[in-house]
Amino acid sequence: MDLFEATENPHLKPLAERLRPSSLKDIVGQKKALHPRSPLIKRVEQGLLPNLIIWGPPGTGKTSFALLLCEILNFDFVVANAIDTGVKKIRDLGNEAHQKKITLGRQTVLFIDEIHRLNKSQQDILLPFTEKGDLILIGATTENPSYELNSALMSRCQLLVFERLEEEDLKILVFKALNSFDLKPQLVLSESAIKEVIGDANGDARKLLNTLDAILTAYNGSDSDQWDWPLVPEQFYEFFKNTSLYYDKASDSHYDAISAFIKSVRGSDPDAAVYYLARMVASGEDPVFIARRLVILASEDIGNADPKGLPLAMATMEAVKAIGLPEAGICLAQATTYLSSAPKSNRSYLSYKKALSEVNKSGNLEVPKSLRSAKTKLMKDIGYGKGYKYSHDGEKAWQEQTFLPDKIKDIKFYEPSERGFEKNISAYLRWMKS
Repeated sequence: MDLFEATENPHLKPLAERLRPSSLKDIVGQKKALHPRSPLIKRVEQGLLPNLIIWGPPGTGKTSFALLLCEILNFDFVVANAIDTGVKKIRDLGNEAHQKKITLGRQTVLFIDEIHRLNKSQQDILLPFTEKGDLILIGATTENPSYELNSALMSRCQLLVFERLEEEDLKILVFKALNSFDLKPQLVLSESAIKEVIGDANGDARKLLNTLDAILTAYNGSDSDQWDWPLVPEQFYEFFKNTSLYYDKASDSHYDAISAFIKSVRGSDPDAAVYYLARMVASGEDPVFIARRLVILASEDIGNADPKGLPLAMATMEAVKAIGLPEAGICLAQATTYLSSAPKSNRSYLSYKKALSEVNKSGNLEVPKSLRSAKTKLMKDIGYGKGYKYSHDGEKAWQEQTFLPDKIKDIKFYEPSERGFEKNISAYLRWMKS
């Protein structure tokens, strides 16, 4: 059998590929998002497709759904990954789609996996092509798009939220997978083992099908007699105990690991922090996600106690994006150990929270007239800018005056700690006002 025959043999395709839905009715799960009476499904039935951002955990069918839409509508389908698709590539794809549309009357769908990894420049390049209808954008993301994508791009897209698959959905996939080999489930997996397979998948269809792929390969292989069929739970875990570290980016272990990592850095324990870092990297966590969390921590938990923490974290994030794994792990280790060992202060973070709370409580209080812009004669005539003291004219480049609105003029939002560099800030503020 040659390569071309192998690709035609359905039994040699990965399960995830063999079980891709061929119609909307074949999609397992997502009953809320893909309800037959939903506006999106009705538009698809009319031959129309809006720009879409599909947000959901791994293995919930985002890519399969995008592929299916193009098959149903007979649109050209172009796949790009945000990691290796630069501004020039996006522009070229948009121009090609434009030419197809005006010369052949063909509509192009650009599917971008991990769209949350596009930077602002890449996102901006997409805007004119989506706005003019040169291409239809479908982006898939596991991250909250309201945090990761700019508002201009989001405003041109419909958000579709996919949820993790329920146990019943995964059970349907188990039976579909086994039936695709003309196998009765009870020959391969006991009832209790099926429950374990489903529980281990934790709502991720891709993980479930990869697990079943390995089991079926062993069942149909020449050394299948080394296992007692059907598998029971004990054999299932024996089968997979050496395959990989258990770590599912959509599961509790993901949140537990990143939580332990951040708390170790905050708790000034570089040994524990670098351990959890290594554990996440070895188990497939996105290194950019880790770097982003370090950027947040550098401001939230270190702040002005060590102002060098934030630029180091930012530089680390850019380095991670530029070089990728495995070398990016070295950069992450440097930032992790430095930030773990740095003095800690959350005073700037607390000041921001206190200020936000005050804004929400008191609303838009009037800015003191002395601080208002006085660019025109009318503004000056009504008192804007009157009484403002230019700080640099003071002996210490400071002059006593009121900057806060009158109703809250006595509130202190930022109170520096006496740790690290922040104690210098505290001392300077006392000296300045003495």
